[in-house]
Amino acid sequence: MESRYHAVYAEWQADPEGFWLEQAKAIDWVDAPTKAFDAEAGVYGRWFPDASCNTCYNALDRHVAAGRADQTAIIHDSPVTGTQRKLSYAELLAEVKALAASLQDLGVTKGDRVIIYMPMVPEAAIAMLACARLGAVHSVVFGGFAARELATRIDDCRPKAVLSASCGIEPGRTVAYKPLLDKAIELAAHKPEATVILQRPQLHAAMTEGRDHDWAGLRDKAMAAIAAGRDVPCTPVKATDPLYILYTSGTTGQPKGVVRDNGGHMVALQWSMEALFGVKAGEVWWAASDVGWVVGHSYIVYGPLLKGCTAVLFEGKPIGTPDAGTFWRVIAEHGVVALFTAPTAIRGIRKEDPEGELPRAYDLSKFRTLFLAGERADTETIRWAEKALGVPVIDHWWQTESGWPIAINPAGLGLLPVKYGSPGVTVPGYYIQILDESAKPLGRGEMGAIALRLPLPPGALPTLWNADDRFRSAYLDAYPGYYATADAGMIDQEGYLYVMGRTDDVINVAGHRLSTGEMEEAVSTHPAVAECAVIGMRDELKGELPCGFVVLKNSNLLSADAIQDEVVALVRERIGPVAAFRRVIVVDRLPKTRSGKILRGTMKKIVDRDAFDMPATIEDSSALDDIERALGR
Repeated sequence: MESRYHAVYAEWQADPEGFWLEQAKAIDWVDAPTKAFDAEAGVYGRWFPDASCNTCYNALDRHVAAGRADQTAIIHDSPVTGTQRKLSYAELLAEVKALAASLQDLGVTKGDRVIIYMPMVPEAAIAMLACARLGAVHSVVFGGFAARELATRIDDCRPKAVLSASCGIEPGRTVAYKPLLDKAIELAAHKPEATVILQRPQLHAAMTEGRDHDWAGLRDKAMAAIAAGRDVPCTPVKATDPLYILYTSGTTGQPKGVVRDNGGHMVALQWSMEALFGVKAGEVWWAASDVGWVVGHSYIVYGPLLKGCTAVLFEGKPIGTPDAGTFWRVIAEHGVVALFTAPTAIRGIRKEDPEGELPRAYDLSKFRTLFLAGERADTETIRWAEKALGVPVIDHWWQTESGWPIAINPAGLGLLPVKYGSPGVTVPGYYIQILDESAKPLGRGEMGAIALRLPLPPGALPTLWNADDRFRSAYLDAYPGYYATADAGMIDQEGYLYVMGRTDDVINVAGHRLSTGEMEEAVSTHPAVAECAVIGMRDELKGELPCGFVVLKNSNLLSADAIQDEVVALVRERIGPVAAFRRVIVVDRLPKTRSGKILRGTMKKIVDRDAFDMPATIEDSSALDDIERALGR
């Protein structure tokens, strides 16, 4: 069909407020918005300022009332445990009510924060929705993060309670969560009043009397109370009230708490499911991510449930659980119409199945589209997937901060021609501008900083948690009137965006944004390290991997191998295995400018074997030769 994209984008451009008020009609409001946007509220304005609502009601209650009670809401497919579980909308609502009642009994009320530190189990989604039901603000922390990282988040958002599990399951190993949680609470200055622990069959966690509560025991008690007549209604909140805080790596090593509101978030995600991804209510959708990341929030839990879809929640890996055909098995078995995953996953599958033979073993007749995001999708990976699957493979681009796509080839509006290397065209709601260093707009085909004209659309972050000034300095001050994405790129003559790379020190490891500054902080704690720099080096499988360069103190007596092992262990303890930090290179000195700034950009080009110009401000160019020698070149 002919794409409606250009007409819809023009409709939004002509009347942004009217456009979003129209989309807001798809949401059930307590008090419906009469005004789309208040330019005077918040840091740059707020969406639906006079409305009130509840996100859990829109994700569950209204679907049950409208006839979807028996439709499957969540399919939990867990090849690492060999189990599957399906929850209908009615069953999911019952579980959410029970947990919400339990949280009420623990003193959680509207506006309180609750940290969720969970593996990929249905209870993670139940926890998010239960918080939303009460008007409490959840903050999901990825289970791969270490105790120190969890402690930092506890101190920043000051949760009343933490919801966790005894363990997570990885291929070939069980990861104990409870000791990490205990250590985090010990390290944190703020002490949560209660924790709720889901005891999994694979590992039983020791409980601290008075603080720790058994999930199953609370659930059974709450279910009985509800059966006896207890009601757990949805708490009305302002559309501008926070739904969740999601921490993303900051360049200072101090994580940034991205805030998501209730009203704008619902409107944007509800609209995006069909308009951008082409998925209708009642269809099966799968985002192969983790609830700890923004994709898990937007497109495992909230987006599909707001739309009335069936969402797959997958506990496994693209390879090794048990083989590189597991994605195709899930799609065939559950009738998935669209999959959203990271290019890293497809690269891993391609490495195991270079000829693309495994998809032929499965019935993929219902499967329509593969969506890729989280990092740059290389052309060869896209071509391989197109050939192996026989469906459109759509790259797209967005950020934790945006909450939903900024650029995509919109399947629901009618696909445009695919351009390899581009994540597509600008989504209605966004106005992308390429700027030079003086904030001057550049023309088509010119490379510069990718910025978004303010105001950001519904669903994007209104600010950072308790940090309006940091929000301004991190995102708004560089280019007045714009949000700085910290990515560089260009827009071609036909309006397709090309994202070339980061402009700060946050690197992208398999779709996970991680701060090299934070890694440097960990490396520098080693007693033998005098100076260090961590850069992202290009990696065929994961997009980027961190590479540490260290200058040793003269007093050091350890071997280079011993130092590498100890430094890797430090980063693993501080940030967790998700950092994939494994390479440490000892050098005599780091290349610097005359003012003492380490030339990380130039170092990255050397590591990646890219051409580079000698920096005009370099103090001693022979330091670059030291890097080459250390790399064995």
